[in-house]
Amino acid sequence: MLQTISAFDRIGEENAFAVLARAAELSRQGRDVINLGIGQPDFRTPDHIVEAAIKALRDGHHGYTPANGLPECREAVAERTLQTTGIEISPDSVMIMPGGKVTMFAAILMFGEPGTEILYPDPGFPIYRSMIEFTGATPVPVPIREENGFAFSAEETLSLITPKTRLLILNSPANPTGGVTPKSEIEALVRGLEAHPQVAILSDEIYDTMTYDGEEHCSLLTFEQIRDRLILLNGWSKTWAMTGWRMGWSIWPDGLYDKVRKLAVNCWSCVNAPAQFGGIAAIRGPQDAVDTMISAFDRRRGVIVEGLNELPGVSCATPKGAFYAFANVRDIGRPAKHLASELLEKADVALVGGPDFGILGEGYIRFSYANSEENILRAIERIKNYLDK
Repeated sequence: MLQTISAFDRIGEENAFAVLARAAELSRQGRDVINLGIGQPDFRTPDHIVEAAIKALRDGHHGYTPANGLPECREAVAERTLQTTGIEISPDSVMIMPGGKVTMFAAILMFGEPGTEILYPDPGFPIYRSMIEFTGATPVPVPIREENGFAFSAEETLSLITPKTRLLILNSPANPTGGVTPKSEIEALVRGLEAHPQVAILSDEIYDTMTYDGEEHCSLLTFEQIRDRLILLNGWSKTWAMTGWRMGWSIWPDGLYDKVRKLAVNCWSCVNAPAQFGGIAAIRGPQDAVDTMISAFDRRRGVIVEGLNELPGVSCATPKGAFYAFANVRDIGRPAKHLASELLEKADVALVGGPDFGILGEGYIRFSYANSEENILRAIERIKNYLDK
């Protein structure tokens, strides 16, 4: 029998894709499945982006690109960073990545090894913990609590840091909760981190454009005192509806940049050329489609929160960001993952159980409102009918 190294026995996965596959299988059987499970915009990539990539192909951009990305693409990211944060960065600190997960992979691989600890949000994106365990480091969950508005607590986060802590992962606006951590809490965290100069920070800001009710995204990049140990993760997938393009970017401090460039050379070589030309068009082109999409998400957010709160045994706090509602289903008295599975198999509504996002996800189910208002209302009606039985 073939034997693999033990690290591959520790690696997990993202169950949202398993739910997507099961929903697709049921659809092939003729079932009318409403998918509120997968975290991707239901909008098409804007036409001018698609045309830019097609033009790049027609113009002969078929070869390798630099491992860190086309210079013009990195310049576009630097321009956007200045527009959105007011911070001027060098294009030479930008890495163009084949999706957002690759930045997680690179950062966690850099700092994770047996005997070290990495802090990550719980509930949070499942790949954080999976990759930490893969490296042999000890995953230390940072509790993300409903009573705290699904924001992290600076005091609680700082209390979890030990001499073994090498990396702290943060995510706001957050998946799966839709929580947005207020600027005051981020400021308190940054002040506290001054006592822990050995701790690097990975800030996952992939949902930075998606905030509501006047809530403002506060980028960790705006705090100069931690910039020499900050890795910022962002990308095109959510803001411009480009999940399948596999286009991400990250901003790295000088001391780490060449390390991640070498990892690119050894692993993925480069990001494909036409996708990068599409990425340039996304940043520098018209943003009307983005505004339309976010306005639609905002309307759907109201619809789904109202509908969920009318269901027996369900309560749902209003999310302040991203496109997820993290509904509390504890009063139904069933394990959340089992309930989510039943709702797919018996009510034809695809959802993701909270435990797939961490230990503290028990008692919750994630609803993605990246679907039409009509489908959201149909899904709520199906869930109501099932729960009434």
